[in-house]
Amino acid sequence: MPRTADHDLRRAQMAAAVHRLIAHDGLDAATMSAVAREAGFSVGLVQHYFASKDGLLLFAYERLTADLLARVAARTADGEAAGRSIRAIMLDCLAELLPLDAARRGEHRVSRAFQARAMDDPTAAEVAVATAADLRARVARGIANGRECGETDPATDPDLAATELTALVDGLADHVYREPARATAAGAILAARLADLLPGRCRHYD
Repeated sequence: MPRTADHDLRRAQMAAAVHRLIAHDGLDAATMSAVAREAGFSVGLVQHYFASKDGLLLFAYERLTADLLARVAARTADGEAAGRSIRAIMLDCLAELLPLDAARRGEHRVSRAFQARAMDDPTAAEVAVATAADLRARVARGIANGRECGETDPATDPDLAATELTALVDGLADHVYREPARATAAGAILAARLADLLPGRCRHYD
């Protein structure tokens, strides 16, 4: 099927409908007919774009992860343009992954639903693995940059630090989703760990 702006828009609307259904009622709610109703399309049109429910769900998962990584990239670019420290930029980026508002709470539930599906679906697992690897790489790059500019100890291993930080955020996100009142504590824990890893001042400011 030729790719057009209308084609991409409709697929995006269908993915958004999947996200809303899962955020409200769980993964089983995202049937082809329910997605059609939610998006305001006919079932036939949804099937025209996606031959199967699995294909639709996979696209919705890919869209979710792409949107998340795009927000992290935007936060990074904004922080760099403003001349903020690597530690401050990383705090903003990682906090973006915490379910601190209604939109991110919905996103977290959708993400966890897809991750559970990925345990039994190799194709979905590939998306989950690639997304996690991309996020770790971005964090590792920040730590490596911190070593170069003096914000962190030269002996700090960027990959190990990135693995620790992404695992920490993953766990904190689950805690905040279950207990929203723990959001302040989660933010403090994340900020403290980043302060430990990036305690220095960037030489670019001197």
